[in-house]
Amino acid sequence: MLEFATKLASIILFDIVLSGDNAVVIALATRGLEESKRKNAIMIGTAGAIILRVVLMLIAVQLLMLPYVKIIGSLLLLYIAYDLLKTDTDDEANIKASGGSYFSAIRTILMADLVMSLDNVIAIAGTADGHFGLAVIGLAVSIPIIIFGSQVIIKLMDKFPALIWVGAVMIAYTAGKMFVEDHAIAHFVDGLVPNISHTPAVPVIFGAILILGKLLMNRVQATNSTVKS
Repeated sequence: MLEFATKLASIILFDIVLSGDNAVVIALATRGLEESKRKNAIMIGTAGAIILRVVLMLIAVQLLMLPYVKIIGSLLLLYIAYDLLKTDTDDEANIKASGGSYFSAIRTILMADLVMSLDNVIAIAGTADGHFGLAVIGLAVSIPIIIFGSQVIIKLMDKFPALIWVGAVMIAYTAGKMFVEDHAIAHFVDGLVPNISHTPAVPVIFGAILILGKLLMNRVQATNSTVKS
């Protein structure tokens, strides 16, 4: 009984610590929605994410053994980071909740959770030591904490808009970590610079790419607006 409780506590702790980025994604994806629709989007998106994570837990170990899967996932995650940051400079009217943005928020939560949970579920499955039911219980207990955390982050972002950039860069950093964890990429970059895959260099580069890409796109949009006017 003590061993069961210890493993359950470890899994809940894993879920909370490893899902920090997921809470940021939820906050960013739903920040432009009206209060009522925001809560619905969080609940629906998170419920779908739970189902995805449970299914993913069954196949993650086998999936991650395939080459290039993490590369694809990291690039998708980088796109998600940019897409979430994109609305930062939109007019307020453009980010008011509409049918499209509502379902877009749910889709973003599901996509990001699918990509970002690859490593999480492996750590959790390992802690559960083959006890799938234990892993699911731990996940179910930690989800409300993640939801609460995302709503706290939303309020902070409303008060401090610069946190939107911080959250997006965090997601890009996670994408960089996932990218360099792929064995093919790790071998390649370590051939260029010895042991660089074991440093934060590549994740930092991903963060820089996101920032520079966003700033460049802002400049292009400003130029186009000037030309049109």
